Amino acid sequence: MLILGLAIALSACASRPRDVLTPVPAAASGTDKVDLLVATTRAPATEAGVLFSGERGSGLALNNIIVSVPQQREIGTIQWPSSTPGNPERDFVTTQVTAMQPDEAKAWFKRVAGKQRRVLIFVHGFNTRYADSVFRFAQIVHDTDANVAPVLFSWPSRGQVFDYNYDRESANYSRSELAAVIRAAAASPAVSDVTVMAHSMGGWLAVESLRQIALQDGRIPAKVTNLILASPDLDIDVFRKQVMEIGPKRPHITLFVSRNDRALRLSRLISGRMTRLGAIDITKEPYLSQLESAKGLTVLDLTALQNGDRLNHTKFATSPDMVQLMGDRLIKGQSVNDSGLSGSGALGATTVGAGQVLGSAAGAVLTAPILIFEGAGRR
Repeated sequence: MLILGLAIALSACASRPRDVLTPVPAAASGTDKVDLLVATTRAPATEAGVLFSGERGSGLALNNIIVSVPQQREIGTIQWPSSTPGNPERDFVTTQVTAMQPDEAKAWFKRVAGKQRRVLIFVHGFNTRYADSVFRFAQIVHDTDANVAPVLFSWPSRGQVFDYNYDRESANYSRSELAAVIRAAAASPAVSDVTVMAHSMGGWLAVESLRQIALQDGRIPAKVTNLILASPDLDIDVFRKQVMEIGPKRPHITLFVSRNDRALRLSRLISGRMTRLGAIDITKEPYLSQLESAKGLTVLDLTALQNGDRLNHTKFATSPDMVQLMGDRLIKGQSVNDSGLSGSGALGATTVGAGQVLGSAAGAVLTAPILIFEGAGRR
């Protein structure tokens, strides 16, 4: 029943037009643009406007994709075209697609980077087509307004709910290429710092790539300061061992978890009933004790949030409250407990054990509180 319900909930994806990446002329006004660098290990698609399929490619391909975002829309939403070509005044559309070579990335960064010269690398999750990953990341970048150079890493997901095992192996297939992207960003003298954000199954890929870097190079590059894992579809025992092998000089880790995440319930069944990191209950043992002894870790429990998606799996991107909190604090690498966040009645925080219950975030009213735990050793 859970599999059937998940398939029904995701059926809307199948009805979307596939060729949404065919460039269209930009609207004269009423739109914003998001300039993305997209790295992928997918194989090229044979269909026009799709660019890359869900099959595995032979190497790493780079593209510069500019997405037009209509201004008249709700925060956290993607306005998909009902047919192609889309209308820039009401739909997300692509206005430019340019294949790039690695040595051209410097010119792209110089064009899009703000004064802080920060890079945000996003890794999507399971059941995600190439176009889905492009538009979702464009929405996140636009809505958080975080002043970063946005880099999307899109690995070969087939975008089919019943291809879970194929997707998991495709994430494994792509870890060396993601490690190369992270290394290249951190090695550039033009970059000040790097944040890696990953969703769902992409969380395993992100942590495993950082582990690979640490084992091969002796440590994570100092510029990689933050790792954000949203609804990570990651075995909690595997995560614990990955973090230990990365070593003490690791980026600060922020987790978004939700006990009512329906997608992670399915993953738990498929994975031999092993607890998924994104579905832990941080108020109960053994997780509470483990969190109290953890260093450099922040956990946001989004279980009570009601303004997210139907599966409760992408609340970090679809909830306007979380989108604003990410842009105001987390992507910038700031503590959620910094002075000013809870001041002037903006949060009305009250201590609950080792964490805090927050009634609102960054001035935006929540339908229910977020439980936030912030461990010691904030980097």
